[in-house]
Amino acid sequence: MSGRMEGKTAVITGGTSGIGEATAEVFVAEGARVIIAGRSEEKGQRLADRLGKNAIYQRADVSREEDIRNLISSAVDRFGRLDCLFNNAGGPSRGTLETVTQEDFEYSMNLLLGSAVFGIKHAAPVMKEQGSGSIINTSSIAAIRSGQGQYLYSVAKAAVTHLTRLCGLELGPFGIRVNAISPGAIATPIFWGGSEMANILSEEDNERKMEKLKKSLARATPLPRAGFAEDIAYAALYLASDEGSFVNCQDIVVDGGRTVMFNEPS
Repeated sequence: MSGRMEGKTAVITGGTSGIGEATAEVFVAEGARVIIAGRSEEKGQRLADRLGKNAIYQRADVSREEDIRNLISSAVDRFGRLDCLFNNAGGPSRGTLETVTQEDFEYSMNLLLGSAVFGIKHAAPVMKEQGSGSIINTSSIAAIRSGQGQYLYSVAKAAVTHLTRLCGLELGPFGIRVNAISPGAIATPIFWGGSEMANILSEEDNERKMEKLKKSLARATPLPRAGFAEDIAYAALYLASDEGSFVNCQDIVVDGGRTVMFNEPS
């Protein structure tokens, strides 16, 4: 099947690498017009140029509400509508249970939770006027299992999952679906510091780290391979397309069975 996003407009945050980049590629291939949001201007513009006229890069720091507001406005100004908002931007949190500072807390919550809160805030009025829309939040299996992520990362992602349910309930009557995707251990640079660290390292260093990571993750799920960004991108495609039109308030776990395999400590 092709053209599953024909005529639709999407905004993807954290769109310059990893899951966001893969989703932008899939959405454009399926006919969507996509605004790719991220802080890395060089990578974002290079990706937009590669994907062609239906992809536009816009620099945005999703810890700032004004940047999020501008993304939504750009989608409407350029394309006349907003059919999908993928709140995907994220990264490692800061601080541990006994070392966390107020600065650590605010940084982590603004990035991981606030970005989704304000994304929904500004997308909802546009989608209400249209009478339709799909909002997708990237959560994590760290939201539902211990030992799967950093302290504040796990706390924030649990909040994102519940935010998804609450917003789906409130916005559903307006034809707006709100769902989450909880990736398992997906082979992306978040494991060695996120896109900021990946930008600092050489291409060879990133590739070497990625190959090592793939082998490690393949041993951590019932399926004998690592998860890849494309696995999450195709889940997002289902939720954003008309095929997912009766899916709302759900957390779609894409983890190769890791959460079933993992045992909570007794």
